Amino acid sequence: MRSMKVRGIALWRVILLAVLLALIATGSWLWFDWARFARTPLAIPTAGQSIDVARGASFKDIVRDLRNRKASRASPLYWRLLAMQMHASGRLHAGEYALRPGMTPRDLIGDMASGKVMQRNFTIVDGWTFADLRRALASVDTLTHDTASMDDAGIMKQLGAEGDNPEGRFLPETYAYVKGDTDSSILKRAYVAMTKTLDAAWPGRAQGLPLASPYEALILASIVEKETGRADERPRIAGVFVRRLQQRILLQTDPTVIYGMGAAYAGNIHKSDLTTDTPYNTYMRVGLPPTPIALPGRAAIQAALHPAEGKELYFVARGDGSHVFSSTLEEHNRAVACYQLKRCQ
Repeated sequence: MRSMKVRGIALWRVILLAVLLALIATGSWLWFDWARFARTPLAIPTAGQSIDVARGASFKDIVRDLRNRKASRASPLYWRLLAMQMHASGRLHAGEYALRPGMTPRDLIGDMASGKVMQRNFTIVDGWTFADLRRALASVDTLTHDTASMDDAGIMKQLGAEGDNPEGRFLPETYAYVKGDTDSSILKRAYVAMTKTLDAAWPGRAQGLPLASPYEALILASIVEKETGRADERPRIAGVFVRRLQQRILLQTDPTVIYGMGAAYAGNIHKSDLTTDTPYNTYMRVGLPPTPIALPGRAAIQAALHPAEGKELYFVARGDGSHVFSSTLEEHNRAVACYQLKRCQ
């Protein structure tokens, strides 16, 4: 009997040892599987993907989203343990987060814990009109459109510039934002950036310019912006307009006429358009138009404030993006005959 009791105890010890070894083995496997999960990149084949974490979202919600897009097959428990190990539990910030190729679960939890939300960019293009800018903003579905019901005057009032014409007052540049930001926040930053740019550039302007204020410089810069996209020509074109202003010669620039035509412009200017009086018809009115005609970039502003010296009073497009400059009407007429009428001699 005693030997049977000893054998029974020995058997139980073997069973307990086997169970313990099995638990150790299972625990070790789970530990190594969890560690592998934490350091293995998520299944993100291409850049440009993102995940939205709503305010109050749980790990279960986040993991469900990742599993639905086949980025991860891990259970919410693994994610929760990882957050606990990183001391990130309860510290995940709401927002949009980039899913980058090669990103691991540890990387993603780190981004969420630190609030490293995805940055997006909106570019205001040199030469856009304010109407172009509004249309472009309205097409961005990651922005909140709080200006959609406002007219131009309402937007300027919101920006603290009540009564000002919005044309030209927003600096073309790339502005970073996060999903859910308002379009008015981008407009505010662009407005402030243009104001600061003009205020900084105006005191260093060339002497003797026929410009009475930074706003007149902005008007001239907008014309230069629309006349050429070539960096080497901007100061020369600005110089032509400055000399014509100084000599009280009509500017005779097509972009101002087009702007004054508004929706009536269908792609071509006719002789009747040049003889139809509008505040922007510089073939009929001496001096600058009453407002800018576009959003000028920094280079056009610098050209307006630092025009090239010389005697040139005319220019005509070659048809390849460049221009021929002339000092006399006779030279200009020959250039027009050659490059516009195709009657080169």
